Amino acid sequence: QLQLVESGGGLVQPGGSLRLSCVVSSGFSLDYYAIGWFRQAPGKEREGVSLISSSDLGTYYADSVKGRFTISRDNAKNTVYLQMNSLKPEDTGVYYCAVPHTGWGAFWPLRVEDFESWGQGTQVTVSS
Repeated sequence: QLQLVESGGGLVQPGGSLRLSCVVSSGFSLDYYAIGWFRQAPGKEREGVSLISSSDLGTYYADSVKGRFTISRDNAKNTVYLQMNSLKPEDTGVYYCAVPHTGWGAFWPLRVEDFESWGQGTQVTVSS
């Protein structure tokens, strides 16, 4: 069964940076999968942050993170990254990665119900 593991979260001051990683379990090739990043702030619904598709390497971002976050993939390492710069307190939350049911991609805006194989999440806290 496909499994995803997130890491890289932590406490950072406003304006700082973090790089999140999403590793796909061995036995599965990342080449065939799109990966979505979501986040969930306390008391709020989980929201889509970014997506990288499988075939054409298209990338998509929520308006709230455009210009600050960059999604990328290293298929050789079976890893997708989310580079987060110029972090703001409103970026605080638990960040999750997941695979769309289609495998190859998903429509924007991302919907939680269209994804599966959720990781356990990694906490990002932006605070001074």
